Amino acid sequence: MTYEELVATLKEIVEKADASKIKEHVAFQFNVEGEASGALYLEVADGKAHVEPYEYYDRDILVTTSAETLINLVSGKLDPVKAYLEGKIKAEGNLGKASILKEITGKKKGILKRK
Repeated sequence: MTYEELVATLKEIVEKADASKIKEHVAFQFNVEGEASGALYLEVADGKAHVEPYEYYDRDILVTTSAETLINLVSGKLDPVKAYLEGKIKAEGNLGKASILKEITGKKKGILKRK
């Protein structure tokens, strides 16, 4: 998988999502290591979520992970807390807002769900 394919896959997942119940702003920067390496961000603002292939210098949380783990997180196949505890992701920043990642992943009762 290339970096461009990773970004396109994440955009496709997020575009089908409903984040309308999330009222606060949060920006996650993901630093992808290994295959498809690079920086990108997922931002939730005004009840909408989107992914862009840029660094986000005013981010709330910085997450370092692999492309496979990132896709599994965003698609709701992997619980972010479990991923953190298993060492699949490293996170720094406003970890209070990091809990929103669990909400927007579509995991069980998550807010961001595929239509």
